[in-house]
This record gives sequence, C-alpha cells and structure tokens, in this order.
Amino acid sequence: QVQLVESGGGLVQAGESLRLSCAASGSIFGINGMAWYRQAPGKQRELVAGISSRGTTNYADSVKGRFTISRDNANNTVYLQMNSLKPEDTAVYYCNADQILRTGRTYNYWGQGTQVTVSS
Repeated sequence: QVQLVESGGGLVQAGESLRLSCAASGSIFGINGMAWYRQAPGKQRELVAGISSRGTTNYADSVKGRFTISRDNANNTVYLQMNSLKPEDTAVYYCNADQILRTGRTYNYWGQGTQVTVSS
C-alpha cells in the first residue's frame, strides 16, 4: 500500500508561480512512473505532466514551456513547478504513481489533491 500526499497549492494571481510536491510513503518499493493530473469544475481529469523512473518527461500541450515536472527518487517525491500561471490552470491537482512488484502485478495510486486557483 502506497500513500501519496500533495502540498503546495494555493491562490495566486495570473503570471505568478507555484511549486507542488507529492511525497510517497508506505510500501514504496517498485514505484515507477509518477504524474500530475488536474480536474477543473465540469471537466474530466486530465494528465498535466508525467515522469518515468528514468526521468523521461511528457507534458500536456497547454502547459509546455510553463510547467516542469521532476522527481527525487531518494526521497520518493515528485514536484511540479508551475510558472506563468493562467486562470485556465485553476483546478484540483492530483498526484499519481504506478507501482510494479516483483510478482509482475501493477498498482496505481492517487493523492487526495491540492487546490490551485489562479485569479485574473
């Protein structure tokens, strides 16, 4: 069992920055890819950025050039640096992690979410 806890959300004005953190704890052996998703009111949850165990990253087109995902494997933590924030970025941001065990079974975990609100 893995627990994911996000932090760093808040209320900012357009053009400002936030840095989100997600710390994994529990039975963390085998944690593989990690990602940030977001869900705005009335919309489906969407992938914002992902990072593999080897550090390969991918981003939604809407955040390319503004957001940066990174991870600290030693501390089982993933970050999302969000610059030049726009009102359209307002959403609840969720951390996600994949785990693969030696048995070959895979598991997927979600954090509780952290609110990001960008005012104009």
